[in-house]
Amino acid sequence: MSSTENPAAGTGGGHPRGPVDSSRVPRYAGPATFARLPRLDEVGGRADVAVVGVPFDSGVSYRPGARFGGNAIREASRLLRPYNPAQDASPFALAQVADGGDIAVNPFDIHEAVETVEAAADELLGTGARLMTLGGDHTIALPLLRSVAKRHGPVALLHFDAHLDTWDTYFGAEYTHGTPFRRAVEEGILDTEALSHVGTRGPLYGKQDLEDDARMGFGIVTSADVMRRGVDEVADQLRQRIGDRPLYISVDIDCLDPAHAPGTGTPEAGGMTSRELLEILRGLASCNLVSADVVEVAPAYDHAEITSVAASHTAYELTTLMSRRIAGEKAATAQEKAAK
Repeated sequence: MSSTENPAAGTGGGHPRGPVDSSRVPRYAGPATFARLPRLDEVGGRADVAVVGVPFDSGVSYRPGARFGGNAIREASRLLRPYNPAQDASPFALAQVADGGDIAVNPFDIHEAVETVEAAADELLGTGARLMTLGGDHTIALPLLRSVAKRHGPVALLHFDAHLDTWDTYFGAEYTHGTPFRRAVEEGILDTEALSHVGTRGPLYGKQDLEDDARMGFGIVTSADVMRRGVDEVADQLRQRIGDRPLYISVDIDCLDPAHAPGTGTPEAGGMTSRELLEILRGLASCNLVSADVVEVAPAYDHAEITSVAASHTAYELTTLMSRRIAGEKAATAQEKAAK
């Protein structure tokens, strides 16, 4: 059924096509696209925000299973509604958001998988879309950043994670879920004046890990910092660091405490709450978010969809941020044309 929760959708006039109408089709019925949105092919292959999955977890160092994360997030997103009161916005009416399906990657060859993700991201970004990517393990952040940097130059990075993910290698392998941001710094695709980790905690291999990370330009806001300073102060600090730069946000769901996200591959005690994560994201509304990912959801270790629900709401807030920005840019362009 093609009815939507956006009354204007599908009626012409350039209105975005929104989610399936839950008053006519129960939320537990029908295809599980993200937030029950249309598929990319149902909106002519072009969208302002394309939600894509990357079912890949060959880069994990502990528990596997994140290859199933994207579809688990989609399934949990059935309950998302079209109006976001926390941001006072209807993201699916402000911009065309569509589900682009999955990027099929080789599970046996990490190098080929990284190349495939980059090529697919290049194609999607080439249509003018911003990406909301559902992982998959954190290895995929590197090819996504490569692709985004081709369009925007070196980007600011806001990285929510229990871990630094700036280690050099694992077992001699340069591409793993613990190394993407070291590779990104080495490749010059990150703006080293605007790099931040948020939610880090737990044991490290040694103090050298922190020293190496600082040399790369990263600032750190630990989960304890979030607890002590509060979300408003943290969000303000991040906004000041980011400024007007093009911003990429990468969210490893293990930035949350295992009480809020048990379904992940490398859980660490003492993490943020889902409320803290969502509130920090909402505090970044003034930032120029150009694309984002949510990764490391491993549903085999989840209970009652706790992790998938948290991840779906995280992706929803990120999508809202992008939709608001897109709507603002379109309005500004229209005003400029009218002035001429």
